[in-house]
Amino acid sequence: MRTSAPLVTPSRVLVGILLAAPFVAMMWASSYARVEPRLGGFPFFYWYQILWIFLSAACTSVAYFLVRREKRKYATTAPVRHTERGSR
Repeated sequence: MRTSAPLVTPSRVLVGILLAAPFVAMMWASSYARVEPRLGGFPFFYWYQILWIFLSAACTSVAYFLVRREKRKYATTAPVRHTERGSR
């Protein structure tokens, strides 16, 4: 029995949010274009962007595992039929 995945699912919505968050955070430059607060002597402008490198990796990893889990959930359970090479 093969079941097709619905087009919009809660995990797909979450994946979209997870992949869009780093993009929006970096494109909204006016939110982090300042010096204070400093962290270890680095102005906010720099350490905020460096922090998003790690946050982006985490968001992408979570999104990947959510997609992989959903693909397994809706994977075909019927055996795959193999045909001989050259036969039509």
